[in-house]
Amino acid sequence: MAAKVKLNRLESEIEKCRAERSWLKALEIAKQLAIKQQHLDFYVSFASAEGTLENYVKDSIPLDKNHNKACEQLIDVEKSLSNVANSSNKLSFEAKLLLAKLHYCKGAYDETLRLYDEINLDNVLTQNMSPRVLQLLAESFSIKGACLESKGPSTTSKFKVAEQEKQVLKCYDMAGDLALLYIQEREKMAQNNSSGDEEIDILTENAIKQSPLLYIKMGNIKQGVGRFRELLRVVESRFTQSLRQALARQLAEVLIRGMCEKTYIPIETYHSDSNNLPRPQPRKYSGDNLFVPRELHEEALLLLLVAEAIATREAVLNRSVEHQEDRHISYENTTAVYDLLAITLVRCTQFLKLCDSFEKAMRFSFEEFHIWHQFANALVCAGKYSRALHVLKECSRLKPRNTVVLLQAAKLCFECLHLYNDGINLVQQAIDSCSDNHPLMSRLCVAMGIGYSLKAQSTKLQGERYSLHKKALDTFKRAYELDPNDHLALFHLALQLAIQRQISEAVRCVKMSLRHKNDYVHSLHLLVLLMTSEKKYEEGMTLIKAALQEYPDNLSLMLTRTKLEEVLLGPEYALNTCRRMLELWKELYETDVDDTTSGRKYRTLTSNDRSTFDRRSFAQLQLNELNDRDTGSLRAESVAASRVEQTLSEVASSAGSILHSRPGCQESWLLQAQIWLHLAELYLSLDKMTEAEGCVQETSSIFPLSHHVAFMKGRVFEHKHKYEEAKSCYENALSINPAHTKSLQHLGIVLHEQGNNKMAEKVLREAVNVDPTSHQSWFRLGLVLESLGQSEAASECHMTSLGLESTSPIVPFSVIPHMLQ
Repeated sequence: MAAKVKLNRLESEIEKCRAERSWLKALEIAKQLAIKQQHLDFYVSFASAEGTLENYVKDSIPLDKNHNKACEQLIDVEKSLSNVANSSNKLSFEAKLLLAKLHYCKGAYDETLRLYDEINLDNVLTQNMSPRVLQLLAESFSIKGACLESKGPSTTSKFKVAEQEKQVLKCYDMAGDLALLYIQEREKMAQNNSSGDEEIDILTENAIKQSPLLYIKMGNIKQGVGRFRELLRVVESRFTQSLRQALARQLAEVLIRGMCEKTYIPIETYHSDSNNLPRPQPRKYSGDNLFVPRELHEEALLLLLVAEAIATREAVLNRSVEHQEDRHISYENTTAVYDLLAITLVRCTQFLKLCDSFEKAMRFSFEEFHIWHQFANALVCAGKYSRALHVLKECSRLKPRNTVVLLQAAKLCFECLHLYNDGINLVQQAIDSCSDNHPLMSRLCVAMGIGYSLKAQSTKLQGERYSLHKKALDTFKRAYELDPNDHLALFHLALQLAIQRQISEAVRCVKMSLRHKNDYVHSLHLLVLLMTSEKKYEEGMTLIKAALQEYPDNLSLMLTRTKLEEVLLGPEYALNTCRRMLELWKELYETDVDDTTSGRKYRTLTSNDRSTFDRRSFAQLQLNELNDRDTGSLRAESVAASRVEQTLSEVASSAGSILHSRPGCQESWLLQAQIWLHLAELYLSLDKMTEAEGCVQETSSIFPLSHHVAFMKGRVFEHKHKYEEAKSCYENALSINPAHTKSLQHLGIVLHEQGNNKMAEKVLREAVNVDPTSHQSWFRLGLVLESLGQSEAASECHMTSLGLESTSPIVPFSVIPHMLQ
């Protein structure tokens, strides 16, 4: 009796070792068992053959290219398994399963299917099976499905084809459930014993992955998504982490690529037909307080966040050579997750969250260009321009000859950070790395010209400014020579010619630009301003009306239209356009408020988030255009002043209204402030002081510490002939922004009215230095010099003013942005 118990114990130990994939240990115990009972010697040959076969499958995946190798290396294994399978013993059933697996490795699909038919695989009872037998059955169903799929239907009958497809799906579904059952049983065993291989073999993993992929391959996305969800609801274990990551990523990809918001199948309303099949089911998560995604982007995002968490935890960080292949595979899988995460979060405009995710990825992305570049793009979209520039410079270090990265970094320097020297250096680095026939050489020259032009407008020394303008003009001409069909090169050439007051040549170039792209808004706007510089106001009005039909929401165009209406039709007519501008602002504001201040407990992520972000981006772009319409200066002082006053105004506004903070983004409110300021100017020209003061007061409540507000307050006091108060306001404006041309001009006039001509001369000379193309500055300087008795100098100033006025547009050319797109 004791000997029988000991034999049963040894058999149990063998089963345990087999379940843990400890093949050598199982063989040792089998030898002990055979010594005690010679009639059980088949355990030895079986354990030896099984261990050899499993080790072979682990090293050589069953693929077409490995069929010959299997035929050569598994001859002895086949003999041993055939002997056990043909004998009447406890292991004959399992031996036949292993023998079928061996034939599958050899590519003998017919023999594999014959063995499965012999043991009647479809009707095998799976209750009370050991973990190892569950695994073999799961592999067997997976192999049977693969064999049927590889062979294809025996006839062309569509009914036979449909029947075989149904049989293949049934095999894969059964394989997946049995594989998960095996993993859960193995997890129970692992809680008591941590030894053994913790990886899932390739056939078991394929058994789980195949069925949802096959559903989708057959065009049944609904069933495929349902099967993915069933597999992901299964109680996980430490063996299924990488598998769960792969399933979550694949389902997210199916949702993103194969479904839209209208065709999305909510989780709670979906019932899989596979639940009706009479087969064992693995344990699944259930309960009343589970989070259930309610729409497509929400589910995709949840899946990708799960996959990201697993990917970052399982990432291979060891940089040694022996881990290079594992590190590469881990990186490729993780990159796929992050690419899908980027697509999903960008659709929902969740750029800060995307930045956080890429920041986590940095720890395993050493010297990996793709992740760094994606991180830089996310930072740009999130508005973190300074950090994005640093990341782009790192990308350039990784790929020094990547021209696009350098051009992207230069674009940030020019358009967002106002680091003109850095931008010029980056473009020069890109030019040095390219040949003259490089396809991007023309755009590189455009970028270089933009850098020179912006730097020229920000410099104080006249000689340096002239030199930079000449360099910019020469560079734009070279860009045009390299690509005569590039509308952007022609546009920037025209803009540079306009800045240098070569009006007729600028008109010719901008018309050529419009031939190549007739709907480019900045070319249309520039042509309008060039017409006004030639005093063709009626033609300019006709063109700007046509442009506004194409771009009805462009506030910069509308402000220029109000200037034209003020000249042609009078300020009263321009007020109607301002009312339309306020209506447009209201639409933008309501969209923004609906997005940012919704009181709903749950927020649905839809494509509306993208349209809201596009409107915000448009508002930010127009704000940049409107911010300094009254001055030609792009100096560092103006840029710094705008940033400081915006920050201080936000603090002041929030401090003054703690209980009633303004909803919506700051950009939309700054747009409204610009409209109110323009309205104030119109009311001043109509001598309506009450309305003008009301507009200034509205602006002050939005943007209390703006130099624009201080300037307009000074205009109101100056209109009332309260020169001391006006002087104080202009000085306040200049203390915030020393390069504000209009504040300098009006401060000079106020000082002149007060009889302080010496100080007025000093202030107006500074205004001329800031913007030497402003005819008002020269004219007022001439008046002051005339009062000081300097007739000759005054005459020169008036002559310069007349020359500039003859080519001056209705608003400065600087309102046209220097953009690389």
